[in-house]
Order: sequence, then C-alpha cells, then structure tokens
Amino acid sequence: MVPWQKRRALTTLKTRIKELRARYDLTQEDLAKEVGVRRETILFIEKGNYNPSLKLAHDIAKALQTTIDDLFIFEDA
Repeated sequence: MVPWQKRRALTTLKTRIKELRARYDLTQEDLAKEVGVRRETILFIEKGNYNPSLKLAHDIAKALQTTIDDLFIFEDA
C-alpha cells in the first residue's frame, strides 16, 4: 500500500459543554440563546453528532468562561 492510500485514523470530538453548563447552572436552551443557535445544536455538539464551526466553538467557550482547548477534546479512534 502506498502512503497516500493508508487509512487515516478517525478523530472523535468530545466536549465538556455539559459539565461546564452544570457548573454555571445553564440549560441547553440558555446556552443556545446566548450563542445564537437552537437548543438542538447544543445537544448535537454535546453528543458528538455535530462539529461546530470555529466561530461557534469560540462563542460557546466564551459563554462558558473557558478556552476552546479546554472545552473540546480530540481523540484518535
């Protein structure tokens, strides 16, 4: 197999959004309103079903008073 045909490891995205929301006593709806998205978007990000844009990740991190690096955890599958 040539190098460019090697399978790339899938990277999974985990978040600490739920944990940090609890710390600040925020519901998904509260956070969604603060960052300008629907509640379902926050749910999908928390479950790992949706990768947010860089702007949305920044807005969520800012709302939860943390950094993007602390909010999102990338793991190789």
